[in-house]
Amino acid sequence: MRGLHIYILLAVAALALVFADRLSSYWMHVAIIAMFYGILASSWSLLAGYAGLFSLGHMAFASIGGYTSALLVQWYGIPIPVGMVAGVALCCVLGGLIGWVCLRMTGPYLAIFTLGFSEIVRIIFATEDDITAGMAGLHVERLFSTTSRLPYFYVAFALLVVSLLLMGVIVRSRWGLFLRAIREDEQAASASGVAVARFRILAFAIASGFAALAGSFYGHYIGILTPSIGGLDFMAVLVVMTVIGGMERLPTAVGGAFVVEFLLEVLRGYGQWRLPLFGIILLLTMRFARNGLLTPLWLRFVQLGEPRAVAATALRDVPQKDPAQ
Repeated sequence: MRGLHIYILLAVAALALVFADRLSSYWMHVAIIAMFYGILASSWSLLAGYAGLFSLGHMAFASIGGYTSALLVQWYGIPIPVGMVAGVALCCVLGGLIGWVCLRMTGPYLAIFTLGFSEIVRIIFATEDDITAGMAGLHVERLFSTTSRLPYFYVAFALLVVSLLLMGVIVRSRWGLFLRAIREDEQAASASGVAVARFRILAFAIASGFAALAGSFYGHYIGILTPSIGGLDFMAVLVVMTVIGGMERLPTAVGGAFVVEFLLEVLRGYGQWRLPLFGIILLLTMRFARNGLLTPLWLRFVQLGEPRAVAATALRDVPQKDPAQ
């Protein structure tokens, strides 16, 4: 049966929605945060995994989106969804500008530049006490007045699904083909007629917009924003999630976000030792499974229902990176 994996995913999603109210408040919160990270991980996968643009400023756009929405709602009393859209639009513009400034940068130079941008944003939010309340945190109007987390669960689920669908359309279109061509070899892509500069800027703009969407939802869910959300600690967690799951596929990036977030909660009793543990897992992943730990499982899952010979051939034909490179 072709497309069996799609029906399985739909069934799992339906069960999650139907039985969400059975979760305790604590684990529902963990699931909501995992979906928040899922949007961030998939959008960073679009930027770094598909386009090959290794940015360390992704969480900065999440914080900009969150603060923009919170301040507009606070100052002008606009509806929260309108504030969230405004945050997304602003970050799309800023992301495009960063992409334009970084046109000639690749590899470590791009990573250092975006890290510097992230620190500038964090310091501005931390020092502008009159506007952002500084390190004390900006109190944000919550999306719902109820104390139940269930409405937030449904909203987070909807945002994650819509984000994945939109990014899936992008990566399966000609744009996605152009982004992968840029990732593999910019000069060859340019020689083949790909507008490298335009698509680098577009990749930054689109990924930044999704990061802002996640950040604005996070602010209106938690009820307070601090500059630390755009810091290197959050960015490091995001990178670990995406790399462990598999940064070259959107579903595996989301899966990595869920796996790491739930494991972090399960291992919370070990205190700070849980972070070195994930550092070790990341090193082992980069050494022995460059495509991510979840990628082989995902490849087998999507071939459920396919004839065995066809599935085996497809799995064998997937390019594998040499760990020694």
